[in-house]
Amino acid sequence: MTYTTNETARKAVEEFQHFDADTQLGLLWFGYLDLKDQLTPNNATSAEVTAQALFDQIKAMSKEEQLQAQRDIASKANTDVSQTYSALGSSAKLELWLRLAQGMEKGTIIQVPDDYELPSETKDFSAKIKQLDFEERVNFMRSAVMEMGAKS
Repeated sequence: MTYTTNETARKAVEEFQHFDADTQLGLLWFGYLDLKDQLTPNNATSAEVTAQALFDQIKAMSKEEQLQAQRDIASKANTDVSQTYSALGSSAKLELWLRLAQGMEKGTIIQVPDDYELPSETKDFSAKIKQLDFEERVNFMRSAVMEMGAKS
């Protein structure tokens, strides 16, 4: 299922899927930083409740396990966390990544190292994403995270 609104965003999702899990996680982090000031909270929804449950599960893990859980989701590994993620709806998946990013800011989720730089091959990709308007970026993020999680 894809939520992209135009050909540029659709191609961006396809390109995103070709990056390794760590690069995808880095792109999601920097994408969050780029959008966070424009995000407005919604009223409590079922997506928030289900995302919170998985977030709490990941938060309770060691930092190394937190990173591995995120890698497993991004790489579509067949693990309990990745399977739980797969069962979430699109809004809950997006909500989970938002909560993970906020947890990284608060230090409750393993953080991206301060000296981390995206691989050079992501430069053109990042430039394409920055050309999208806010709604298209959110739709790109939703589409990208929809494709993650264990596949049956």
